[in-house]
Amino acid sequence: MDSVQLLLIIGAGIAVSAVARKRDLEPGMIIVVLAAAASFLPGVPRLELDSEFILAVVVPPLLYSATRGASLAAFGANLRAIVTLGVLLVLLTAGVLGLVAAWLLPSLGAAAFVLGSVLAPPDTITTVSHGDEIGLPKRVTSILTGESLVNDATALTLFSIAVGVVGGEQASWGHGGLQLLRNAVVGIVIGAVFAVATLWVRKRLGNPTLETALVLLVPFTAFLVAEHVHASGILAVVAAAFLISVNLTLDPRHQYPGAYRTRLQEAAFWPVLDFVLETFVFAYIGLQLRFVLADLAGSADPGLIRTLVAAGVLLLVAIVFRLAAVYLLFGRWTLREWMIQRRVARDASFRAEYERRGRRGGAPSTVPTQREALLVGWIGMRGILTLAAAGSIPPRVPGRDAILAIALFVTLGTLLLQGTTIGWLTRRLRFDLSAERAQEREMRGRGQRIVEEVGHEPAGDPDAGFEAQRLALGRAVMERRLTEEIARAMIDEIDLRQAARHTLPPARA
Repeated sequence: MDSVQLLLIIGAGIAVSAVARKRDLEPGMIIVVLAAAASFLPGVPRLELDSEFILAVVVPPLLYSATRGASLAAFGANLRAIVTLGVLLVLLTAGVLGLVAAWLLPSLGAAAFVLGSVLAPPDTITTVSHGDEIGLPKRVTSILTGESLVNDATALTLFSIAVGVVGGEQASWGHGGLQLLRNAVVGIVIGAVFAVATLWVRKRLGNPTLETALVLLVPFTAFLVAEHVHASGILAVVAAAFLISVNLTLDPRHQYPGAYRTRLQEAAFWPVLDFVLETFVFAYIGLQLRFVLADLAGSADPGLIRTLVAAGVLLLVAIVFRLAAVYLLFGRWTLREWMIQRRVARDASFRAEYERRGRRGGAPSTVPTQREALLVGWIGMRGILTLAAAGSIPPRVPGRDAILAIALFVTLGTLLLQGTTIGWLTRRLRFDLSAERAQEREMRGRGQRIVEEVGHEPAGDPDAGFEAQRLALGRAVMERRLTEEIARAMIDEIDLRQAARHTLPPARA
């Protein structure tokens, strides 16, 4: 791929995205469809990239950016649901889809499970980013955000194990299971080390440009170092992003003068980088369509027709299996909660003990309802990770073209069937968000009172008042008097006011 083609892809992506957003359409879906159509134009060359390029260059910054906005408190409050969906469900989905793929396309052999791992993780970050517009309940948003971060790590680790088994680098699936656990632990440790080092260096640079450049290096270096020692690069990136974003915003020990300028610069920088990388991947995969179909048409096994049929079946299985699995997993909690409440009602000693120790294991305060389970189950679109993983499959893997084509069709199918109907389904389910919004207003008012109690600028130091307000909000989060989301939103506003204070000319007497 030369530089002219790359510039044309990004330029076209800007135009397509502008039109798509005005019509409330998903830009990624439009870009991949148009790129697929463009691949059939005469003279369009086949674009080839090294199989490691997409995973090493595209995925880490996208994942870091998505993690920056996630709430650590909400992650912990919904830990059971997140781990269940992000680990257990991904493993089950990869196994089921791998078995179905092996039955439909026997020529793939063990590579069917490479396909299963590629199709397993749903990409819900884009949907969650429009949660308020769609009307998603806060708990659904928190679960889907956490799931998207965890399932990426699970799926990519499983993907690397499956590719290793196919290539003869991995001895067995049992050994791969132990490797999955070891990769997760080592990856998290590496991410934590990079976070600590970044926090220490960052406040000593004293320059927003240098600080932003330092943070930009974190997802790449954490990912590559973790992968070099055969650990989970994805979990390294997630752990680093969580620790850096939370500490820089809320922890008083990591606050320093001028940090607001860096936060504002990063808030503008990361969405631009996200757009460029997502546009590139969607367009790159779409532009492969004609060539992949031509290769399949010229092969006897699996062949074009069988591959397209397999793609349709796998699309249906992926959608139905997620719906059924989410209902069963959430239903198990509902049954357990019902049994606990019955015992609480008839056993006074158990009730006293239950109330004393409270909830344990990171469970949400209440069990997800059937309507929430239906919504979580339906929001299962495949997206950027599926396409990136499919594009990174080494040429030595049998049936690579078939896997790439199926990944493309399943992604498009879920975007068309599920992505375009989420808003309609949410409205039909008629969630009552009045209590949630009232609580948010009350929490916002509490945060405003905390800021007002601090006061504004002391004489002779215009920045000290802003710093004191941010520190007060951070302490309120640590003391659980304020939610992390509200505190972050208010700190963003304080940053803007402080920047305006230094930008606007002083008022005339």
